[in-house]
Amino acid sequence: MDNWGLSAWLDSLSGVADSTRAVYARDAAAAAGWLHEAGHAGPDSVDRRALRRYLAHLGNSRYAARTITRKVSVLRRYFDWARRTGRIEADPTLGLTAPRGGSRLPQVLKDDQIHTLIDKPARAGDDDARDARDLAIVELLYGSGLRVSEMCGLRHEDLDLAQAQVRVWGKGAKQRLVPLSEPAVEALRDWLQRHRGSFVTGETPAEVVFLNQRGRAMTPRDARRVIDRRSVAPTHPHALRHTFATHLLDGGADLRTVQELLGHADIASTQIYTHVSRERLREVHRSSHPRA
Repeated sequence: MDNWGLSAWLDSLSGVADSTRAVYARDAAAAAGWLHEAGHAGPDSVDRRALRRYLAHLGNSRYAARTITRKVSVLRRYFDWARRTGRIEADPTLGLTAPRGGSRLPQVLKDDQIHTLIDKPARAGDDDARDARDLAIVELLYGSGLRVSEMCGLRHEDLDLAQAQVRVWGKGAKQRLVPLSEPAVEALRDWLQRHRGSFVTGETPAEVVFLNQRGRAMTPRDARRVIDRRSVAPTHPHALRHTFATHLLDGGADLRTVQELLGHADIASTQIYTHVSRERLREVHRSSHPRA
């Protein structure tokens, strides 16, 4: 498999988040493994027909259209690199088409779901310190629209509670300042001043804001458990970011402002929320108007 140069290709990817790099590595290794089994010792013997057979294999294996589209994108990036570095003469992905995935709209939480996440009812055996941390996480994800990975990576120096703002390190190490809501400031102050210390162990990184039960930096999987614990229905933490953006647009915010707050490099990524807002208006009309 050394003939494929996957390690060198991964090393060439600059400005790519570690989580994205891991996905690229898995997709590229899976494709190279299948092509190798099909008789291709390296990228120089791969043509468009071989790649079409690989896509057919993915389809027969019941991969979702969106997953296949992502895998094709990884292949395009790899073979473009192989061409630029002289490993192949022509890029076999040129003209290669992927199945069109369904354009599902982002999940936006309803008001009662948001209230449940924020105002979790007390239960026997509840942990006050854990609940304080979890509330700070919910207020931050919903009130400022951070990605889960951005929230997990927050350091103390990134927070300015006096000015009610947070410095966020987004994709490609891009930095942005995002306002903090008043409830988020209160929840963060309560967590940091009264409860974080009870999570600290000898292995706790001093600079990290959010800690898991083992006293280590919180991971996206830990954040998912936090949301599951407070929600009455399965909810992904990213839904809070979707809801943040949609509620801003519903409240009259302009698209460029929402783009900046979300840290989107391309405004096309933000425009999907305008479709969400229109769909919400249609839903309100259908459920509220007697002639709808």
